[in-house]
Amino acid sequence: MNEAISTNHAPAALGPYSQAIRANGTIYVSGQLGIDPPTGELAGDDICTQTRQALTNIQAILKEAGTDLSAVVKTTVLLRDIADFTAMNEVYAEFFTQPYPARAAFQVAALPKNAMVEIECIAVP
Repeated sequence: MNEAISTNHAPAALGPYSQAIRANGTIYVSGQLGIDPPTGELAGDDICTQTRQALTNIQAILKEAGTDLSAVVKTTVLLRDIADFTAMNEVYAEFFTQPYPARAAFQVAALPKNAMVEIECIAVP
């Protein structure tokens, strides 16, 4: 049986999906934008601020699930502009340590709320 994971310390879902789902012990965190939970707005208008907030939101969801970023085995990063890859990567490196999770990064045509980055992950505590 799947278990929905939800916290007020991360933005509410923008549609009919869960912040995260635990299935057979694995945690699947939905894509997180750089939204500041108290305001419901993007935390800033630059890639570093939005990346930092997206990862902070992921941390909050994982904490609610009883784990942390060290359990993350895979991430997917969606960028509005692949030219932001280096700056995003610098912030990303502040949150993860070796062995780093596997990762894919893509440029996409657009993201909800005109965000610059969206990050999802899979964690196995």
